Amino acid sequence: MDWVRANIAVPVLVFLGVLFVSLWLRRIAYNALERWLKERKSEVGKIIISVTRGPFLHWLLILGAYIAIQVSVLTPRWKSDGGKILASIFIAHLGWILIRLGRDLVQLYLNKAKVPQRAITVTTSIIQVAIIVIGILILLELWRLPTTPILIAAIAVIVIAILALRDIFPSLVSGLQLTQQKQIKAGDCIRLESGEEGRVEEITWRNTQIKTLDGSIIIIPNTRLMQTTIVNYGKQPKVAKEPFQFSTRLHLKELTGLNARNLSQLVSRLNEVPDAVVYYHTHNFVEEYQFLTPEPTNDFALWVQDALGYDILAERLASIDTFEFPTIGALRQMIVGVIRDSLAQITHEREAPPGNEFHFIKSISIVLPTPYVAHNLREFVGILKRISIGSLYFHIFEAKLRLQRGTNDFSLWLEDCLEEKELAEQITRLDPYNYTMENLREIIIKLCEKRL
Repeated sequence: MDWVRANIAVPVLVFLGVLFVSLWLRRIAYNALERWLKERKSEVGKIIISVTRGPFLHWLLILGAYIAIQVSVLTPRWKSDGGKILASIFIAHLGWILIRLGRDLVQLYLNKAKVPQRAITVTTSIIQVAIIVIGILILLELWRLPTTPILIAAIAVIVIAILALRDIFPSLVSGLQLTQQKQIKAGDCIRLESGEEGRVEEITWRNTQIKTLDGSIIIIPNTRLMQTTIVNYGKQPKVAKEPFQFSTRLHLKELTGLNARNLSQLVSRLNEVPDAVVYYHTHNFVEEYQFLTPEPTNDFALWVQDALGYDILAERLASIDTFEFPTIGALRQMIVGVIRDSLAQITHEREAPPGNEFHFIKSISIVLPTPYVAHNLREFVGILKRISIGSLYFHIFEAKLRLQRGTNDFSLWLEDCLEEKELAEQITRLDPYNYTMENLREIIIKLCEKRL
């Protein structure tokens, strides 16, 4: 009886000793792991601790029982069979825990990537099947049973899964990379190597949606996004109190039927024609000859020189800085005053040769809104790079006379809606008559980018 007690007591003491030491080590390890995860706020770590804390105790019991059997007086065969049984229990239990862990991790990552629930279910099922197949193969190998049928079935399942997911899997992996790396986030302003530019609206498991500067949505597959160069400007800058609506205009010419053969008739007609006539003859060169610097002079100076031969008067008319006048009326008075000063000194007026009379043309503008709307300075710069010359001309030249405030639409918006007073003043100080339209565009863009 004492011999039996001694043989039972030793395995029991070994079991209890292993269990005690294991519980102590488990407590220390999990406490340290929880502190480490608390500092890093890792959701993955929380899931691992939650899923494995209880089962870890079961594994310790299995380990203690295995060691107790090995130190017992059982025969080698009983020890081997007992060890296999405990190992089988451990493998089955570990497989169940891995299935739970895989399910929770898949839901965590795929929900972040906004993967549809159906895709999450399919992915979870594939992981569960894979874990079960691997567990069965390990058990069969442990008990020395044939594994060929299971291997064939597993290979068939893998092939079917690959064929079914050949289009989905690359996008899924790319979506997870974008979500985890966090190099691109919803709300970021980005520009792709191919030229697309806009704000990231949403990143899903298959594609990324970008809202362009004209308000349209571009859907880009994540696989393509991972293979291209991206410039990430980060979050949008300060949002304007009111967005800037870019407009353009169609410029039509209309003959008024009025003409002049000499300076007296020119002055008389200038006093009676509408502002649209004076505007056309002083500004049509700005847009039509946009590639010339400085811009050609006004029509009155050219006609006085070419048709009448008054070189000095033509030079005085050409030297009038049309941009310094707040209204067309003020510009008209200046032109009329210069011509009258010359008339006072002329004793005999010259007549223009037949066919060279000055024909008054009226400018008709039709203003049209464009699809481009800027909510901040970065969007403003991006749109400025792509608007037409007509739109740029409208906001720079026509705005000054339309608003009668001595400045342009861009400066007004920058100062009033974005509180960018210094930048607005820099643009206001530019004399657009000294640049081509394209050069003017480049200078304004550089000033804005420097501010950004």
